[in-house]
Amino acid sequence: MAFFPAYDDTEIIDYLREQTPNADVIFEPSELAKHQSGKYGMGTGAGQLLAYIEVADVADIQGVLRTARKFHLPVIPQAAATSTVAGSDGIDHGLMLSTRRMNKIIDVSRADQVAVVQPGVINQDLDNMARKVGMFYAPDPGSKPLSAIGGNVATNAGGMSTVKYGATRDNVLGVKVVLADGRELSLGHRTLKQAFGYNLTQLFVGSEGTLGIITEITVKLMPIPLGQPVTGMAFFPDMKTLAAAVTEIRASGVYPAMLEALDSATVAALDRYEGTHYAQGSSALLILRLDVGGDVALNRVKEILAHFAAQHLSVTSDPDEQAAILKLRQDMLPAVFANGNHVMEDMAVPLSKLAAMMDYIAKLAQELDVEIYTAGHAGDGNVHPTLIWPKEQTEVPQKVTQALQLMFREALRLGGTISGEHAVGLLKNQWNNEELGEGVDQLQHQIKALLDPFNLLNPGRKIN
Repeated sequence: MAFFPAYDDTEIIDYLREQTPNADVIFEPSELAKHQSGKYGMGTGAGQLLAYIEVADVADIQGVLRTARKFHLPVIPQAAATSTVAGSDGIDHGLMLSTRRMNKIIDVSRADQVAVVQPGVINQDLDNMARKVGMFYAPDPGSKPLSAIGGNVATNAGGMSTVKYGATRDNVLGVKVVLADGRELSLGHRTLKQAFGYNLTQLFVGSEGTLGIITEITVKLMPIPLGQPVTGMAFFPDMKTLAAAVTEIRASGVYPAMLEALDSATVAALDRYEGTHYAQGSSALLILRLDVGGDVALNRVKEILAHFAAQHLSVTSDPDEQAAILKLRQDMLPAVFANGNHVMEDMAVPLSKLAAMMDYIAKLAQELDVEIYTAGHAGDGNVHPTLIWPKEQTEVPQKVTQALQLMFREALRLGGTISGEHAVGLLKNQWNNEELGEGVDQLQHQIKALLDPFNLLNPGRKIN
C-alpha cells in the first residue's frame, strides 16, 4: 500500500536534536538495537526505534514530547530498563526517553524524614545515602541494586520489606511530572499528611509511563530501628503449611520486616547454584527477619513455628550470617533462571487464601507436567511462580501458557490480583476486563484519553 509521508526520518531527527540540546540522541540502527528489549523481560521489543534519547533535564523531556506531538510518534519512558513485563521495550518508529542521566539525590532530610530525588537515582544509592543520616528508604525490590526510583514509582514496585513498610506507593509523598502536552505539574507535598485536592500523586504511581513523565519524586524515609535485628530460617513439609504459619505470624502482633517463602524445588536450585545443602528432605524454606521487638517478638514467632511443625529453625543476629541468609533470597532468581527459558509471574492473594494458592500451583505443576519454582513475599500474599522450559525451545510451550492462564484465573477467583508488584506492561494488558471489570476498564481509558489524547505515552502498555 502506497502512502506519502510529510517528513522523512532525517528531518524528524534534526528537529528532535534541536528540541533537546542537552540530551544524548542515538539514532544509529546498531546502537538502537541494544535498547530495543530490556534484559529482564521476554524480548518483546517490536520493529526498530527511531531514536533513543538520554535526557538531561526537564527541558529535554519537553522537547521529546514536542517532537512526539508534531510527528505523532510513540514515546517509551525508561529509567534503568529492569521491567519484567516489557513495560519499557521498544516500539517501531518510537522515541525511547531515558531518564538514566537524571540521577541526582536533591535532598535527604533527617528532620523532615523525606528525600527528594530525580527519577534516574538507583534505589540502593538512595538507601545508602539515607543511612548516612540514620534513616533508610524502605521499599526494596529484588532489583534494588539495579532499578531506579522513577521505574519503581512508575510500576509501584514492592519487595521483601513490603510486609511491614508497604510498597513504593505507600512511601511516595509527591511527584513532579511532565504531561503529554508539555506541562510540568508539581503534585503532593513534603508533609507526611496531605488532604487538599484530589490525590493526583497516586494516580501517577503505578501508571507505567502512560500518563506522564516523572521528573522528581519526594519519598518518605524511616528511622533505622533501635536494637539488633535478627534473621532466621525454618523448614516446612510443604508451601501450604508454610503459608498457614505465615498467616498466623502476621496476625500475632510481631510485625516482621520480612517473611519470604521458597518451595522445595527453588531450595534445590539454590543448592545447585550456591553449592549449599539446604534442601533437607525436599522442604519448603521460610526466611524471616525481625527488626524490632527483641526476645518477646522472637519467642512468639518460635511458638507459632513450633505449632506448625517447623523444623531446623536457626536465628542469628550476626551481621555476616544475616547477610548470608538474605543472599539466598537474592540469589533465588539466577539460581532458578539457570534451569532454562523462563517466565516469572507475580500474583497476590488475600492472606487467608495464600495456602490455597500455594497448594493450587503445586497441583497444577503435576497435572500439566510443567516445571514450576514457587517463591514469594509470603508475608503480604505475593506469590512468584517461575515456569521453566528447555533452552532449545524458543517459543513459549502451550502448556506453559495454559498453566499461566489457570493460575491467573485462580488468583482472581480467590479475590486476588495477577500483578502484585511487577506491573502490567505489555504481557498482561489484555486481562484488564477480567480483573477490573468493564466499568473500571472504561474509566481507565477515559483517564488516559484526557491526559494523553494522542496516545503517545507508552501506548499498549498498562491498558490495551
